[in-house]
Amino acid sequence: EAQDDPRVFWVDPDRRGVLPLDGFHLSRSLRRTIARQPFELTLDIAFEEVVRGCAARDETWINDAIFRGYFALHRMGYAHSVEVWDGDDLVGGVYGVALGRAFFGESMFSRSTDASKVALATLIAHLRQTGFVLFDTQFITDHLARLGAVEIARAEYRRRLAAALSDGVAEILSRPLPRGTEVIRLLDAPEG
Repeated sequence: EAQDDPRVFWVDPDRRGVLPLDGFHLSRSLRRTIARQPFELTLDIAFEEVVRGCAARDETWINDAIFRGYFALHRMGYAHSVEVWDGDDLVGGVYGVALGRAFFGESMFSRSTDASKVALATLIAHLRQTGFVLFDTQFITDHLARLGAVEIARAEYRRRLAAALSDGVAEILSRPLPRGTEVIRLLDAPEG
């Protein structure tokens, strides 16, 4: 569970973090930032750079084996990233794995105020418009809790996961990323 540890760990906590796709909390300031569209957002344009940005911190679980695994999953069409650009500079992003109608958020980073929040809000809105039903955060951080993430019991998580994996495939690349007020509209819309 460290960058210099060559092992890969399987984590199955008693309580699992999920971010309900109809429960993303948009603060007033984040709503204003998204509506202003200060950044350009892209999907799967700079996957490797996003993973490296997520790993560029003092302590990280992203080791060489994890890098290779996610890059392979990306080449196979399972791992995806949302990138946040300020001009030509990558200032934030989020990445994860899509299976069935579930998305497993792995990590995010920010080099500019609100960049990772804008990336995550845009990703959640995009997952809603492309038919996903589950966003797995693995664990809950204070940051994710403020955005609407909750913990559920392992049995409930496994029930939701089984449903998401057995009910067709959502195609994350089937539509372009929403922008600005479209992100807000999708996040404000009731489920269904």
